Amino acid sequence: MQIGPYRLPGRVLLAPMAGVSDRPFRELCRAQGAALAYSEMVTSLPALQDDRKTRLRCDSRGEKGIRCLQIVGADPRLLAAAARLNVERGAQLIDINMGCPAKKVCNVASGSALLRNETLVARILEAVAAAVDVPVTLKIRTGWDRATRNAVTVARIAEASGIAALTVHGRTRACGFSGAAEYHTIAEVKQAVCIPVVANGDIDAPAKARAVLDATGADAVMIGRAALGRPWLFRQTQRYLENGDAGPVPGADERRRLIVGHLKELHAFYGVPQGIRMARKHIGWYAAQWGAHDRTLLQRIYQAEGGHHQIELTRELLSPSPQDQAA
Repeated sequence: MQIGPYRLPGRVLLAPMAGVSDRPFRELCRAQGAALAYSEMVTSLPALQDDRKTRLRCDSRGEKGIRCLQIVGADPRLLAAAARLNVERGAQLIDINMGCPAKKVCNVASGSALLRNETLVARILEAVAAAVDVPVTLKIRTGWDRATRNAVTVARIAEASGIAALTVHGRTRACGFSGAAEYHTIAEVKQAVCIPVVANGDIDAPAKARAVLDATGADAVMIGRAALGRPWLFRQTQRYLENGDAGPVPGADERRRLIVGHLKELHAFYGVPQGIRMARKHIGWYAAQWGAHDRTLLQRIYQAEGGHHQIELTRELLSPSPQDQAA
């Protein structure tokens, strides 16, 4: 798959997820086989460009691979300025968010709310594509609701506006994350445009990725929530797409090493105590995937105030039980 000057090493991408797709998680997923790893969405409001939260979301220092940053907003001029600023800060690819279903985003006419105004969509896409000399991509849903699906129309607008690739989450904004993804709509989008199309929604296993690519004709798939607690899903999926064999889940020792490494990176990136707080949700996701359900120990982990203490308790949570060792 080619996006502008970039030829991707695979067909499995990490979705931009608010509160999740920070630099430590992107680096982990990329090391585990994600061909692209998008940042969480970053505001285009000028007053917040130097805010600490925004700076952390934009931080791509030392990142390997293509540095992809997603911006959100509703003003073409501000979005263009935000794109320019973030390219100056190191972004090599800009993505525009027109897919977020969150009320706080849609209530300010951003995210998937933009799909109700195709004229504004065109103005935004043209402004951002003209503002930077790096590829600009777009993420959308299939429409605002089932009665107003317009993904094909928006895709054609995107192609005409200079957008380099398009990701389609196969649900309307009204659907949120419920119900089955509409892969037939993604297939219609793929047939309507010549730019690369990425399929997103409910891709939670290597075989599902293969089935979605076959059903939609898409150039790649994007995985989001299914990677929480199992970042190795990217390398398993890419391997499956290449030879039909996902291979085994990483062994316990490798998983433990990856998890501890991730926690250390979170602590270093955010500092203490924010890094400890940010690590808690990941520990919960890892524990759920591991089958580690010691609630008392999990509670101690969530209450840990030092980074070393949090890591040692996590190691204990993920260590083999005496019964496992005896077996």
